[in-house]
Amino acid sequence: MKFVSWNVNGIRACVSKGFLDYLSVENPDVVGLQEVKAKEDQNPVPLELSAMGYHVFWHAAERPGYSGTAVLTKIPPISVTYGMGGIIHDDDEGRVTTVEFEDFYFVTVYTPNSKRELERLEYRQLWDSFFFDHLKTLEESKPVIVCGDLNVAHKEIDLTNPRANRGNAGFTDEERSGFQKFADGGFVDTFRHFYPDLPEQYTWWSNFARSRERNIGWRIDYFLVSSTLVERLENAFIRQEVMGSDHCPVGLTIR
Repeated sequence: MKFVSWNVNGIRACVSKGFLDYLSVENPDVVGLQEVKAKEDQNPVPLELSAMGYHVFWHAAERPGYSGTAVLTKIPPISVTYGMGGIIHDDDEGRVTTVEFEDFYFVTVYTPNSKRELERLEYRQLWDSFFFDHLKTLEESKPVIVCGDLNVAHKEIDLTNPRANRGNAGFTDEERSGFQKFADGGFVDTFRHFYPDLPEQYTWWSNFARSRERNIGWRIDYFLVSSTLVERLENAFIRQEVMGSDHCPVGLTIR
């Protein structure tokens, strides 16, 4: 079974840059999208996705052109829920979509950015705590596969210039500690499970100074799984060559 996660940075723009072509070639069973920046009725390719066999579940932000997540799945789900029960503003921003399948939950997430002056760092820390609790609650019933833009580079290997970026949004001690809580809580970073020391594996690049061309980037998009799923892992991958967004797709295969 193949899973893909992609922060498309606007589904309408990504579609115009080859989204469907990539999906056709990759042919994943389940897809988590982040930052769709559109309402469900603004999805530009509903008929095309249906023809490809996907059921589409959309969680848009209330604010137009902002945030939002979606799940595409060829496997009919048992249930779909949106947000984290209203305990924090994620429900207004469309940041969490949870899909229940027979033997696991699939969660796609667009974690809040702490912003340039760290003006949202305190909120981000609270959000991380609530999201961790959400995943652990799900895990009481069955294992969890969580994917998305977590807006943090966990370790120095996960970005090009760790010294220069220490303390900046996405690489603060607080955000990295928040990620470590997931790791300590039993959620496995699947890419590092297979490739613990492989450098220069980034998933996001700034639009400035030819960053992507020079591979000056950050690995901030992940697949995490409950430790009980580790024995089912086959591979994890990053599709750095795929264009269409300032992020690239990441993926996971399980048996």
